[in-house]
Amino acid sequence: MGITERWRGETAAKGTEHSTLLRSSFPAFVCLQGALYAAYGIESPFLPSFLGERGLSSGEIGLVLAAGTLVRLAAGPVAGHIADRYAATRLVLGFAAAAAGVISFGYLAAHSFWTLLAVSMAHSVAIAALAPLADALALTAAERERSFSYGWVRGAGSAAFVIGTLAAGQLVGALGLASIILASGLMFLAMAAATSRVPAAPARREAPIEGLAGVRTLLAQPLFRRLLLVAALVIGSHALNDGFAVILWREAGIGVGTISLLWSESVASEVVVFVLAGPWLLKRFSPAQAALLAALLGILRWVVMATTVAVPVLAVSQLTHGLTFALLHLANMRLIGEMVPDHLSATAQTLYGTLGLGVASAVLTGISGLLYGWLGAGAFWVMAGLCCLALPLAPGLRRKGA
Repeated sequence: MGITERWRGETAAKGTEHSTLLRSSFPAFVCLQGALYAAYGIESPFLPSFLGERGLSSGEIGLVLAAGTLVRLAAGPVAGHIADRYAATRLVLGFAAAAAGVISFGYLAAHSFWTLLAVSMAHSVAIAALAPLADALALTAAERERSFSYGWVRGAGSAAFVIGTLAAGQLVGALGLASIILASGLMFLAMAAATSRVPAAPARREAPIEGLAGVRTLLAQPLFRRLLLVAALVIGSHALNDGFAVILWREAGIGVGTISLLWSESVASEVVVFVLAGPWLLKRFSPAQAALLAALLGILRWVVMATTVAVPVLAVSQLTHGLTFALLHLANMRLIGEMVPDHLSATAQTLYGTLGLGVASAVLTGISGLLYGWLGAGAFWVMAGLCCLALPLAPGLRRKGA
């Protein structure tokens, strides 16, 4: 075969792949995750400022945000259990997204601490399981259709978060803080509409789970408990970075423009790993090996943060974010997909989001403030220590016989 014929054959094959991808549920999941994370990106950076504009003190803002966190931690597993109990993951997701959009607008009518607290708690109930349930549907579809990777969908969500955050800054500058409430509410409603376009989870053969038996079944599995613990240690160790890296860099005299570039670099690496590098790596590495790599690079990253504020060194270390967070998340999604039966997938995702990520991040965020006030940059040594604790646990993240 000549070069021209081979080129034509490769081009035709690529065209077929693209056509298959467009006919799959991938575009619908991109819209779903894009709307979800755009809503998060628009709302989360500016909600505290909005609450302050409504007259809340810093202490009251903290109480509102803390109450919302506690409500999400409780509501997430309940929503997952309902989705599994009635085999209605897509229905629960669509209803919750619509409720999140409608309740968001309640912020615009609230002006006192108690009304804002009530709206925040109701909104937190609605959004508690959005990401885990969306992940459950995407994982099932990716495994069933084989035409796209879950990482591509999740990478689209990360990109949408960045775009949403950038758009929110423009909206606030032009229209004021109330505009972010309107915009995020509309994004949640767009997510509800997109939910109707993604495929529902396939019909299951197993009998429905009664009561909290599904939660007990999952937590009784040593492998699932180990997965939660490794996620809590490695992904949870990012809490100090998320809350205090910018403060540390500004205190060191690093300019706002440079800080924005450093932060954007880490998000860009996350997208690259979700979309490209992660799926490639997980074809060659087991979840246990990926978790071990994430923990090792986590140690390296936090040691760098503890010892230097040199911008060139920070620029290199920020590139590891895609591996310390996104690769481990992808590995955990793969392991959950392999070890958890279909009739417990939504429950497993909400437990992972609540116990593996939510509780760990909430606790470590609170501890991080104390650590940073006491140790300054040295607090990152503690985060490196958490990743060290994950090292002996990571190799056990494999199913028997795997």
